[in-house]
Amino acid sequence: MGIDFQGRVAIVTGAGGGLGRQHALALAQRGAKVLVNDLGGAVDGSGGTVTAAQAVVDEIRAAGGEALANGASVTDFAAVEAMVQQAIDAWGRVDILVNNAGILRDKSFAKMDMADFRLVVDVHLMGAANCCKAVWPHMVAQQYGRIVMTTSSTGLYGNFGQANYGAAKLAQVGLMQTLAIEGAKYNIHVNALAPTAATRMTEGLMPQEVLDALKPEAVVPAMLVLSHESAPSRTILCAGAGTFEAAHITLTQGIHLGIGADVPEQLAARLAEVTERAGEQVPQSGAAQGTNEVGRALAARA
Repeated sequence: MGIDFQGRVAIVTGAGGGLGRQHALALAQRGAKVLVNDLGGAVDGSGGTVTAAQAVVDEIRAAGGEALANGASVTDFAAVEAMVQQAIDAWGRVDILVNNAGILRDKSFAKMDMADFRLVVDVHLMGAANCCKAVWPHMVAQQYGRIVMTTSSTGLYGNFGQANYGAAKLAQVGLMQTLAIEGAKYNIHVNALAPTAATRMTEGLMPQEVLDALKPEAVVPAMLVLSHESAPSRTILCAGAGTFEAAHITLTQGIHLGIGADVPEQLAARLAEVTERAGEQVPQSGAAQGTNEVGRALAARA
C-alpha cells in the first residue's frame, strides 16, 4: 500500500532550502497541501526574506500541487499562530507538522557566548514548542495529527563545538516523549527524526565525497513514514545516505543497594553492574524509573 497524503495539510518549517525543501516537495508530490515556512535568514539566523519559501511554493505549484509561503520566525509565537491560521483559512485543517527550522552558532563551550547558546535553544526548542502549541488545539479538535521533531546525533550522542545545538536537539526528544503520551488519546502521533544530510549547515565540515553521499533526499523517506497516518509514535528514526536506524533512550535493570553509610563506596565498586545493558528496557513513561526503584526496594525488604 503506497504512502500518500491526499487530503492532508502539512506545515514544514525551515523549508526554503536543504532538507526542509525536500520534505515539502515530497509531501506535495504525494498529495499533501503544504504551507512552506522559512524565515529566509542565514545559517546563523540573521536576516530574513520570504523569497526562499516562495521559490519552493512555485516549484510545488509548477508540478501541479497546492502550497502557500510563510516567512514567520518560529521564535515568535504570535507569528506562528498566524501561520497556522493561514493554513486553516486556506484548507480548513492541519494534519502534519514537520519541525525542521534551525540555525547554528558553533563554538567550543569555553568560547561560546551565552547569547548564542540561548538563541540556538530558542530557535530549535522553543520554535518547535511554539509550532506544536499552535497546531495542538486543531489536531485535538479533528482527532488526528502527526508531528515530526528534527533531532540530531549531536543531541543524542554529542559533538565537539555544538553544546547549544546538542542541548536543544535532545530537548526536542524530551518534548516528543511527553507530547506523544498526551496526544495518544487524540490520535496525535509524535516522533523524532535525526538526519545526516549535506545542507548549508554542513558546508565546509566534511569532504566532498561524503557530502555527495549525504543528499538531503535520502532522509526524506523517514520523514514520510513518520508523517503518515500509519506512523508509529515516540520513535526516533535516524537517516542518512540511504541508511536508516533507530535510537532508544533506555533504562538498565540496575541493582538495589539500600540506604547506608557505605552505599557510595558500594556503588562505586559495583558501577559496572548498574550500567550493564543486559535486560535494559525502553520505558513507556518516566514512571518506569520510579516503579523499578520502589519495586526493588520493597522486594529487598520481603
